[in-house]
Amino acid sequence: MTEEETDEPTVPIVCEECGTTSRVSLSQLRTSLEKHNEHRHDGEEIAQVDPVIADELANAVADDLGLLDEE
Repeated sequence: MTEEETDEPTVPIVCEECGTTSRVSLSQLRTSLEKHNEHRHDGEEIAQVDPVIADELANAVADDLGLLDEE
């Protein structure tokens, strides 16, 4: 199934050590990262959500929660 068929968002993941990038469905993100890191990097957390996307998401969540509001 493609993203259009499921309407589920995909998340970019990168592994700089392997030189790979891919997109996985949000529901499979944790499993995909754990599987890659277990098989390729002896469980070390090397592959990760694209850092640019992770930073943008963290900023959006912090803004929604009011954590960035100045007092």
